[in-house]
Amino acid sequence: MAQTEDIPALMARIGACARAAATEMAVTEAGRKDMALRGAADAVWARRAAIIEANAKDMAAARDKGLSAAMIDRLMLDEGRVRAIADGLRAVADQDDPVGRVLAEWSQPSGINIRRVSTPLGVVGVIYESRPNVTADAGALCLKAGNACILRGGSESYHSSRAIHACLKQGLREAGLPEEAIQLVPTRDRAAVQEMLTMTGSIDVIVPRGGKALVGLVQREARVPVFAHLDGIVHIYVDATADAEKAMRVVLNSKTRRTGVCGAAECLLIHRDLVGGLGNDLVRALIEAGIEVRADEALSAIEGTVRASEADWGCEYLDSIIAARVVGDLGLAIGHIAEYGSHHTDCIISEDPAAVQKFQAEVDSAIVMHNASTQFADGGEFGMGAEIGIATGKLHARGPVGAAQLTSFKYLVVGDGTVRG
Repeated sequence: MAQTEDIPALMARIGACARAAATEMAVTEAGRKDMALRGAADAVWARRAAIIEANAKDMAAARDKGLSAAMIDRLMLDEGRVRAIADGLRAVADQDDPVGRVLAEWSQPSGINIRRVSTPLGVVGVIYESRPNVTADAGALCLKAGNACILRGGSESYHSSRAIHACLKQGLREAGLPEEAIQLVPTRDRAAVQEMLTMTGSIDVIVPRGGKALVGLVQREARVPVFAHLDGIVHIYVDATADAEKAMRVVLNSKTRRTGVCGAAECLLIHRDLVGGLGNDLVRALIEAGIEVRADEALSAIEGTVRASEADWGCEYLDSIIAARVVGDLGLAIGHIAEYGSHHTDCIISEDPAAVQKFQAEVDSAIVMHNASTQFADGGEFGMGAEIGIATGKLHARGPVGAAQLTSFKYLVVGDGTVRG
């Protein structure tokens, strides 16, 4: 795009094209949508060398800018990750079509029959930062749900996203669908983001995926409805009845598998009965794995810990750091999560069914886990093929946002000359 081009005019054109494409996509049969997804997957794999080459440009620029190791890890594509992108596109294609499902059906004494049927949302705007795979995930899920989408990737992933987007367009062409169904904003100018937030006539919902600054901006300034989470402040509570082997596996995987994802554990809560035993063992294991443990007074005597401050409770590190504190009982653990959590993902490790039931009932998070790594907080791991993000609100979508969550519904009412008395 020429630097002199008017951003509002550019975005207005993109919005108009998306709205026209959404009209066609809403009535596209499942087979053609799936054909486009499989064609895109084949193109991603066939062009893997070009995608990795484009990603190398982004990686070099990211290192020059001094981005953190976690951010660079999010950005990096190798052959394994490109294969995962292609596999994700095929997995979405293999799912049942979420459009046209009869969600409920009933008849009234008046003689009318009513069906609630799933329908596309329309146009989805996705604003994201350094993860180039979001280009494929978001495009695929919107397509599967019969929507058009406008993708605005971050400047960090500019070249990678363009290379992946070209593959999505190829899939659409091969299936005879409008290329405008998946559009990538062709500028790094941040004015495009501001424009998207107010395009109420063109965009039906915005999904931001990125850091706190981006999501906070979108939530504050958007006039379009938003599916989002601001923070992933993920807690693991290790109950007095926890199995030591399970606890060790789950805690270490939750924190160390990938520290920069929103499902990474950020705070470890340990029942007081475990201090001196399993609790200490968990802290030492985290330290040995290269994690900085910011511990409360009860755990600070463990060699290698750093004394926690009040700011550590409720902090999303997205790094090799975890806060750890001792709690007196289950109720206090739930209270800590209520005060400092972000309603994203929280986990209990316990062998006490009553404790598990209480935790699952009272922890008000989109995802509540039991004896499982918090790194499973991912749409792909939920069987959705991919996700467009995690939503922590309570209206419409909550938790991983997959294709089914990118639909709405309408009521189909049928009579036989039926009139109201």
